[in-house]
Amino acid sequence: MTVTEYEHGLARLVAHAIDHLDGLLYTARMRPGVEPVPAQKYPHGARAYGR
Repeated sequence: MTVTEYEHGLARLVAHAIDHLDGLLYTARMRPGVEPVPAQKYPHGARAYGR
């Protein structure tokens, strides 16, 4: 078995993709009562998280 480790934005991206393969949306991991933040409101835009 091969284990691959990811860091920073790439780790978030891979975790997000795996969640989709498992049928989960990121909102499923949010605490009750917390509203999602639109990508347009991120400090450096949504692109900063894909780097």
